[in-house]
Amino acid sequence: MSPVSALYVPGDRPDRFGKAAASGADVVILDLEDAVAADAKAEALANVTAYLADPPPGIALQVRVNAGAAHEIEAVRGTGAAVGLRVPKVEDPRELDAIARLAGGLPLTALIESARGLEAAAAVAAHPAVREVALGEADLASDLGSTDPLVLDHARVRLLIAARAAGLDAPMLSVYPAIRDLDGLRADTERGRALGLRGRVAVHPAQLPVIEAVFAPSEEERAWARAVVDALEHGPGRGGGVATLPDGEMVDPAMLGRARRILG
Repeated sequence: MSPVSALYVPGDRPDRFGKAAASGADVVILDLEDAVAADAKAEALANVTAYLADPPPGIALQVRVNAGAAHEIEAVRGTGAAVGLRVPKVEDPRELDAIARLAGGLPLTALIESARGLEAAAAVAAHPAVREVALGEADLASDLGSTDPLVLDHARVRLLIAARAAGLDAPMLSVYPAIRDLDGLRADTERGRALGLRGRVAVHPAQLPVIEAVFAPSEEERAWARAVVDALEHGPGRGGGVATLPDGEMVDPAMLGRARRILG
């Protein structure tokens, strides 16, 4: 099942690495970029590579590197850890070629954070080294000069279409920066789920239960999914036909993908 929650932890706060790993987040993101001051980046890289030299078992890890920081990619790769790389400010798939060579097979998450990046999103998502795409919503809003929800929804949907067209999972929502506003977090996360996104990145462990609750399938959704799978794989719809559920809803094979995602 695809992850629905991820948690950033600053690379210059190694005292928080263990807490992040124990937070219950599906993915822990060790951050070398925005969360780390310029004069602390070397220390942060040393902390992160030391941690990756002996990572805890069973934890999915990513590292967000700085744009153009080839030495960070090389250092992370040199640990031998099975870790993903989050690449910020991607605007052209060609720039990913050199990054992919440096990464040596480590999967890339391409962060789209500008109008130019959004225009290139389909080509970026189709790059063979990219395993997922995500919006950097704060940077994008700054570049566009707008925080209007309609503008944000447009960007989210465009990235969703780019990801799915490339055969990737739907993107996760970007960080909701107001840590104490859990009601706002819930409302915005529900909006993202309704648009088709699959999870959210957090900056504080307190946000994780809200994110996970929003993306947890309801029992009604699970019951629908089980009925669809049963009807189309074992019942009268098997072999590519149309079937009717007990409540009268007509379903066809196009609905199997959604049903399987709900059931994990």
